[in-house]
Amino acid sequence: MVFTATLYSSFTSAPSSSSRYALSATQSYCAFPPRRIATPRMGPSPAKAQAQAQAKEAKLWGGRFKEGVTDAVERFTESISFDKQLYKQDIKGSRAHASMLAHQGLISESDRDSIIEGLEEIERRIENGEFNWRADREDVHMNIEAALTDIIGEPAKKLHTARSRNDQVLTDFRLWCRDAIDGILVSMKQLQVSLLTLALTNEGLIVPGYTHLQRAQPVLLQHLLLAYVEEIERDAGRLVDCRARMNFCPLGACALAGTGLPIDRFMTSEALGFTAPLRNSIDAVSDRDFVLEFLSANAITAVHLSRLGEEWVLWASEEFGFITPSDSVSTGSSIMPQKKNPDPMELVRGKSARVIGDLVTLLTLCKGLPHAYNRDLQEDKEPVFDSVKTILGMLEVSAEFALNITFNRERIQKALPAGHLDATTLADYLVNKGVPFRTSHDIAGKSVALCTSKNCQLLDLSLDELRSINPVFEEDVYDFLGVENAIQKFVSYGSTGSACVASQIDYWMKKLEMK
Repeated sequence: MVFTATLYSSFTSAPSSSSRYALSATQSYCAFPPRRIATPRMGPSPAKAQAQAQAKEAKLWGGRFKEGVTDAVERFTESISFDKQLYKQDIKGSRAHASMLAHQGLISESDRDSIIEGLEEIERRIENGEFNWRADREDVHMNIEAALTDIIGEPAKKLHTARSRNDQVLTDFRLWCRDAIDGILVSMKQLQVSLLTLALTNEGLIVPGYTHLQRAQPVLLQHLLLAYVEEIERDAGRLVDCRARMNFCPLGACALAGTGLPIDRFMTSEALGFTAPLRNSIDAVSDRDFVLEFLSANAITAVHLSRLGEEWVLWASEEFGFITPSDSVSTGSSIMPQKKNPDPMELVRGKSARVIGDLVTLLTLCKGLPHAYNRDLQEDKEPVFDSVKTILGMLEVSAEFALNITFNRERIQKALPAGHLDATTLADYLVNKGVPFRTSHDIAGKSVALCTSKNCQLLDLSLDELRSINPVFEEDVYDFLGVENAIQKFVSYGSTGSACVASQIDYWMKKLEMK
């Protein structure tokens, strides 16, 4: 109490006038010595800022403005630092647009040819690292258009006829996402091939199957690995479906209302490989559901890969010891010399959070926006770029890890007896004898309880001991006991029985073109 009172007093009593930290009339009380407060850095004077703004290159949209934007606004609103990734798609869209404009008589064929040649030169410069990306030109579209004007002059000014950045960026973005999906699908197949290769090298290996992270039933390792192959196949299916819905062209929707010029949206749509133009121009420039669907599919894939990572991290631990990763996919500790960590799969598990977060970011971004376009939507690209980059990395390293692990058969064999994995097979035996399943469940449970009291396995119980629980047992019960026998009794479609799994292996070998 004395300490508490003293401490409280030190914070509540005003300092004396003789105190080293006595306050002047203009100071507020603080229990700590006064600190020098840095003077805020001031920007240029209004006149100087105006002069700087006027000295900059005029914006392509600057006709109605008397002043240029400040440096702070320019830094805050630029997107070229990340959307330059769209340059290939932007140039591709501009080529198609210029060809359509010429076909419709809105520009001359000579202008079209100049535009296309200029765009080819810009693409060459970009790919050779010779292109000067300028933040004052805001984004990928303005950078390319302004550079085109620098190269070919007046014809470049006709390229933006019947086009807004609103429909232009969405055309680029749909093309980019379409290409990204194609790349992810290739990586998914590579992971499926790696998992199936791992399964083929471990034919006949029985492992404990778990529910609630408790021993449940015996399963073939091949069956477990094929479960992940199936999940990835559904992930791929979601992306294929997403790509089909995404593959409609917004080009020609302009800002939101379309155009009064006689363009041919079907021509540009076909030239760019889209199914058709989007029917509603407002919808074409305002919605991002195709991106939300894409990121949702990526997030589900990331969750599947995270579960695979979790399982293999557990199985690589001393407590399980079921797998040993090779040195080529392991890392060590800076302080503990004995450590060998399955870090790639830990990071697969960890990076799933990024992919899920990218989806949540975009959902939150879109939830309160009125139709049609809003500048908020500039923020839609970085989560997509990050999601794609991350999911590609997760798929690649998971495939690499699968090809560099060894299953420890001896350790797994020693672990199999624990947990009475054949108890459900024993209940099935009783059902085959005409015993109702609920009664069979009870009898099998009592058999397990007897084993627990004797510290033995079901296979170790004598026939007399089994008959002491219920007289229905006969000598053939031993054909159902033990994990090897239990595996052979699974016969339902899709089950872990040897014949069923062999059929699944054959299906995937053909589907993945491995035979």
